[in-house]
Amino acid sequence: MAGVTAEPRLNMDVPLDPERLGAMVRQNRLDVTEMFMTAGNGHFGSCFSCTEIVTVLYFALLRLDPDRPDWADRDRFVFAKGHAAPTLYSALIRRGFFPAEWIEEYETKVGSRLMTHPSRRYQPGVDASTGALGHGLSVGVGMALAGRFDGRDYATYVLMGDGETNEGSVWEAAAAAAKFKLANLVGIIDRNRLSVDGWLADVMPMEPLGDKWRAFGWDVIEVDGHDIPALTEALRSKRGGEGPPTMVLADTLKGKGVSFMEDVRSWHADTVSAEQYALIRAELEAGA
Repeated sequence: MAGVTAEPRLNMDVPLDPERLGAMVRQNRLDVTEMFMTAGNGHFGSCFSCTEIVTVLYFALLRLDPDRPDWADRDRFVFAKGHAAPTLYSALIRRGFFPAEWIEEYETKVGSRLMTHPSRRYQPGVDASTGALGHGLSVGVGMALAGRFDGRDYATYVLMGDGETNEGSVWEAAAAAAKFKLANLVGIIDRNRLSVDGWLADVMPMEPLGDKWRAFGWDVIEVDGHDIPALTEALRSKRGGEGPPTMVLADTLKGKGVSFMEDVRSWHADTVSAEQYALIRAELEAGA
């Protein structure tokens, strides 16, 4: 299995290696494709848009120990856009939390350990069960507050889709995070601008997102969500203390990495033919 050391480590202990991270990005998309072919369908677009974000977190920034998934000083990660769970599963597999063989049972039967949405109960390394959009940031606020109360310096990250910001509960959590000065909280929005119902500008316009988050009292960083060095810098947590939380607006492409999926609404979730599967693998293996 490809992977990195299972020893706990701080983010600054891992030198930036874009080539290594790029290889993990390609592996992640290939793993996701295998899971969806096993299941017969899947959220290709939603998974592929956030691949670089999840890869940078798990292979450059998060302080984790796969041998101790519940280590009290680990960094927390809430994958709020739970329908893109295979992207998270691949990172956990390649990071060493569970075996690659689990890919083969994704959604194949009742009791499969990898299901449509992440589950803290069944999957080592998952910090929060997610799937119902709008809850993740509130969970992250609670985790960040708990770290402060417990005197621990872990960072808390929450990854949301931009369509998820249509939920009012997101903005309640945003207000609370600013009120409590949660400098140890980093929110990330996978801003691919496209949902299952169409372009967000048509469904429910949320721009200018940066101005909205600044108005709620957050520090805002806008970045290319597929630029590994830029993402790595943007996602570094302040760790501890008090101050404004950080929101990283990551501009991404739905279906990134596969030419016929990019920016196409129907690939939010769909089935794949054998011919399309061969094309996907060819493009991903070539580093497209």
